[in-house]
Amino acid sequence: MTEPVTLLDALDRAVEVLAGHRLAVLTGAGVSTDSGIPDYRGPGSPPRNPMTYGQFVGDPAFRRHYWARNHVGWTHVRRAQPNAGHRALAAMEARGVVGGLITQNVDGLHGDAGSRRVIDLHGRFDRVVCLQCGADTPRAELAHRLEALNPGFAESVGSVADVEIAPDADAVIESTADFVVAPCERCGGMLKPDIVYFGENVPKDRVARAYAMVDDAGALLVAGSSLTVMSGLRFVRHAAKAGRPVVIINRGQTRGDPLATVRVDAGTSPTLVTLAQTLPTPA
Repeated sequence: MTEPVTLLDALDRAVEVLAGHRLAVLTGAGVSTDSGIPDYRGPGSPPRNPMTYGQFVGDPAFRRHYWARNHVGWTHVRRAQPNAGHRALAAMEARGVVGGLITQNVDGLHGDAGSRRVIDLHGRFDRVVCLQCGADTPRAELAHRLEALNPGFAESVGSVADVEIAPDADAVIESTADFVVAPCERCGGMLKPDIVYFGENVPKDRVARAYAMVDDAGALLVAGSSLTVMSGLRFVRHAAKAGRPVVIINRGQTRGDPLATVRVDAGTSPTLVTLAQTLPTPA
């Protein structure tokens, strides 16, 4: 069980616990907030009701609404840049401190920062897949098609800075009734962002690779995740059951706190920078 300690004590304890281990890292939306991408459940986040997989595939109105919002949100998220926390994790990987990274985020910022061993647990917002023929295309290509089908739509709802953006590149806007959705260019089928929706399962092979990454590490570091959903919590449970130390860095409580060896209630960027500067390269 985690004992209440000061931030400085928690940081010292985290370094003590992690030193000498090659780490597996699990990241959530809290890692990307300093890049301007809000999280779902952090302190101060507004209530959100993300669209489910069933709604997306089963209701044309929901699907149209999603793509209209995503068309606006895409512009914002694709411009986001890695922050100090992303760069600190990449630097630790380059030194051999981090052996691999599992991210619940879909923004691709870990790769942009230089991390190489990344498992995108919930997919990536910059890819689009056809649910009928399986064609995989860049989201940037779809952006041009959506703009041609809906000229001036993004501008009509105001500047991106004035629109609330969600972590999956969704944007909260009101009027989407006239938005035209693009079909697959190959077969005319239904296009879906290549991300795991609420109510949809993470592909089994991806989960297996993530478990293997945890098994190959000496300790698990969790950064910026409330661990509310089982998708991420299972790796904390797996590590704890195997007797591996678990360090959690997050603002506010997490569902994994009872399993944590050390819990650091702080922002991820400065804490990860401190760890990158402090942790030695494993022998």
